[in-house]
Amino acid sequence: MKIIQVVQHLAPGGIETMVLELQRIYQERDEVIILSLEGHYQHNVRSWSRLYGLNCELIFMNKSQGTQPGLIWQLVQLFKQLKPDVVHTHHIGPLFYAGTAARWAKINSIVHTEHDGWHLQQSKKRQLIQQGLLKMVRPHLVADAEHVGEVLSGLYPQQKLHVIPNGIDTQRFVPGAHIKARQQLNLPHNKLLIGCAARLVQGKGHHYLLEAMQQLPQNLHLALAGDGPLKNELMAEARVLGILERVHFLGNLESMTDFYHAIDLFCLPSEAEGLPLSPLEAQACGVPVLITDTGGCKEAVCNKTGLLVPSKDSKALAQGVLELLQRFCISEMQSPREYVLQHHDLKKVARQYRRLMVKHSS
Repeated sequence: MKIIQVVQHLAPGGIETMVLELQRIYQERDEVIILSLEGHYQHNVRSWSRLYGLNCELIFMNKSQGTQPGLIWQLVQLFKQLKPDVVHTHHIGPLFYAGTAARWAKINSIVHTEHDGWHLQQSKKRQLIQQGLLKMVRPHLVADAEHVGEVLSGLYPQQKLHVIPNGIDTQRFVPGAHIKARQQLNLPHNKLLIGCAARLVQGKGHHYLLEAMQQLPQNLHLALAGDGPLKNELMAEARVLGILERVHFLGNLESMTDFYHAIDLFCLPSEAEGLPLSPLEAQACGVPVLITDTGGCKEAVCNKTGLLVPSKDSKALAQGVLELLQRFCISEMQSPREYVLQHHDLKKVARQYRRLMVKHSS
């Protein structure tokens, strides 16, 4: 098949990573094009080195801020030219532009994935727009977590829904050498290390994690993988809290496996999520996780080795860190990797999506 996956933008993030991972699996038998509504090719490739060397075509529509109805017509013409068998949209913006265009271009199979429910729950206007789009575009609607599916079923009970939980590459994310990884990332060898991988943006809860670090012993350090507009603000906050020397801002990393190999515990303090990939990646590498109980996060944690705590609560984060580290020190915990292999393997996810596409593309 020829599959076009459509995202709002191509920058490091959970949705975008999932799209690249699916492309890598599909390409074994299909032609894949990734289309980004926003951005320019050269700028985005420079900003995210992972886009280099992809075995697929990348198309950037250079969309500016605000609503651009004319972009729908541009996409209609593009889809008629490319003649895809499937258009797969991710999130409401791509559904509005590319989903509408795919229907007008008479594409047989349109798949739309919602990656969280909170953006719909927060806005009645957005709910109504999505309802109109689902009726007009008639996509095969997919939720990437049971929680997201419950939200969508509550908002759109007449819409047929498929739940395909997110997955990660369990052959890439495997346990590895601890000391070597710390050397490569220039991280201290003689400290217990908490890791967090998330864009430095509002809603990811970094402020609460920094406050938790102030409550934790001095031998605990924090490594932050990711970049974003809040970096300077977070560095300033760490300085005010007196913990800047214990917080390591690593930026966007080319090798996330090195990051997970380097840390003792993974923590994601998000205020809202769908089903995040980073805890799955960490657990596949054998690292226990502590994440906030929001959205579909409970579906991303091995309940034998991980912990859920309330969101927006630095004290709960600090207590959770100590509890997990105490478990780790008292006895050898079982690895959370088996949980990921059983429930969130990327190849299983890709097969489910492809079955849905094949069923409706003929």
